[in-house]
Amino acid sequence: MIRPIRSVLVANRGEIACRVIDTLRRMGIRSIAVYSDADATARHVREADVAVRIGPAAATQSYLDIAKVVDAARQTGADAVHPGYGFLSENQKFAAALAEAGIAFIGPPAQAIATMGDKITARAAVTERDVPVVPGLSRPGLTDDELIAAAPDIGFPVLIKPSAGGGGKGMHRVENADDLPDALVRARREAASAFGDDTLFLEHFVDTPRHIEVQVLADQHGNVIHLGERECSLQRRHQKVIEEAPSVLLDETTRARIGAAACDAARSVGYTGAGTVEFIVSAHRPDEFFFMEMNTRLQVEHPVTEMVTGIDLVEQQIRVARGEKLGYAQDDIVLRGHAIEARVYAEDPAAGFLPTGGRIEALVQPEGQEHSGIRVDSAMLAGLEVGSDYDPMLAKVIAHGSDREEALERLDHALAHTRVLGVVTNIDFCRFVLAQQAVVDAELDTELLDRLVVDYQAPQPVPEALALAGLARIGTRDRGDVWQSSVGWRIGGRASVVTRLVSGGEHFTVSARVDAADEQTLTGEVTVEAEAETPGEPWRAAVQYRPVRSRGDRTGRLVVDGVSQSWTSALVGDTWWVAGPHGTWQLALARPILDEAAADNAGEILSPMPGTVVAVGIEDGAEVTAGTAVVVVEAMKMEHALTAPIDGTVALTVKVGDKVSAGQALAHVQADPAQAAQEN
Repeated sequence: MIRPIRSVLVANRGEIACRVIDTLRRMGIRSIAVYSDADATARHVREADVAVRIGPAAATQSYLDIAKVVDAARQTGADAVHPGYGFLSENQKFAAALAEAGIAFIGPPAQAIATMGDKITARAAVTERDVPVVPGLSRPGLTDDELIAAAPDIGFPVLIKPSAGGGGKGMHRVENADDLPDALVRARREAASAFGDDTLFLEHFVDTPRHIEVQVLADQHGNVIHLGERECSLQRRHQKVIEEAPSVLLDETTRARIGAAACDAARSVGYTGAGTVEFIVSAHRPDEFFFMEMNTRLQVEHPVTEMVTGIDLVEQQIRVARGEKLGYAQDDIVLRGHAIEARVYAEDPAAGFLPTGGRIEALVQPEGQEHSGIRVDSAMLAGLEVGSDYDPMLAKVIAHGSDREEALERLDHALAHTRVLGVVTNIDFCRFVLAQQAVVDAELDTELLDRLVVDYQAPQPVPEALALAGLARIGTRDRGDVWQSSVGWRIGGRASVVTRLVSGGEHFTVSARVDAADEQTLTGEVTVEAEAETPGEPWRAAVQYRPVRSRGDRTGRLVVDGVSQSWTSALVGDTWWVAGPHGTWQLALARPILDEAAADNAGEILSPMPGTVVAVGIEDGAEVTAGTAVVVVEAMKMEHALTAPIDGTVALTVKVGDKVSAGQALAHVQADPAQAAQEN
């Protein structure tokens, strides 16, 4: 019996909500969004046919509140709910609540979610279907003594894993028996804190591991197929950053075997809908693979599978939920070409990947016919405030090519044309990763990215970026398309200005001269010099800047000695954000700082990102030493302890529960005058 689905509530936010709404629109299905107060102007709210407020910013009071989401579905007459990923997507209580309300859950049965949501019961279920699992010890209620006793037979190194949850929390690699007891204590504490469950199990650590996952589809009539595999080995701290399909590690024989094993894993729990079965594979023994876990939902990286198979997975989820039979047999699935995806996060790789935030002042995304083989799944909008309440992922950029080399080239080109001004992102880091020889050669493993991070440095601004900032100080474009002077000149006149800029602690002097200007173009000459102990030769060039009238993203053509390239800029306070083919930079106007002011500012404790104060460890007026934790800020599911920069007396400016912005002063440490005088 086919169940009609004419209206779907999307119980999520961000890029996945937008992506689901795209398919609903194409299928002629009414889309219903839900939103918190923090997302009132978000893109998914604007794109849905109907949007319902479900609570304040805190996810526990909005997107994770089962009763509110189910009530929103009832209010709006939704036939079904699509959970996206994260939030309630793998919550069996949510699936059961929808079933009780007579609303279809676009996902698997609640019991399948429950079984696969616990790694111990999942291992037991797939083992009955002869799906290979990593050698180890896994059953409920294992004590530390039992795990310690079993470790030698399992073989070191071993991997401690929590039964509940994911994302690498509570997971520890242990090289020898002496280190195991302390590691177990730490793992239990972390698992209990993160998941409310400290159950642990032990696995042998696979040498040079690669993360290979298989996409499966199953209907309500017993049909199960797979859509090939994805390579997800490029991870940072167990979080995926770059994914691709197919994996170059597997030959056709192994691909068929691992695909069959994934289908058997799905059958072991009566799975229906789209799901992903994750395997660990040794780079040295690619014919041996071991089951890790099953994700009972759509994966973040599902677009790479869609691009090599041509199958819309969200559409298939909806058809399965209707009760339709799969429209494909296994023999119908053909992988064409290669696809690679990069996740765009609001985080600062140069600052230890701290979450960032702010207002997107200007935005360019690589869309349209000029970017062949490119897809962008995005929640970004110019003017959007990126806060700290949710996961920092903003978008995914996906490239498809006839082979892996072409896909890599297209992805790098697309990332060069993904420009987010006003919010620091990991885009330049993704391009750094794609350029590494090990990545180009597909010599991957799950620890490669953590090794590469050690060598990563934020790129220094290229002279063209500095030149553009210098030109921008001379002219700005008003609504009448006439160049107005910020230093007192007019059309047809001449003007010049010297600007000192700071980027990454480096100082630069930019001397810009405009010889001519009209409504279309600035023409002149720019000299850029680095202020260093051993400065190199100054960079000089004849320049033209041509704004592109048809776009509202502040993008124009910068012509340097006859070479024209696309650049985007935005002024935020005293900082120019400039993005071009080689990267994105913040170029702050340098200002002289008096010695007294510098000394006074030395005790400032500033928030490195927008977030919420969750703890204050010191009373106002307390004496502290340098390095003492003063304030803890939570941003995007991570806590960051901020410490006293100097010895002295603390003056607090925030309290627990306060929302803070990036750069906001949280406290000030006043040095003891007598001690300061003695040091001077």
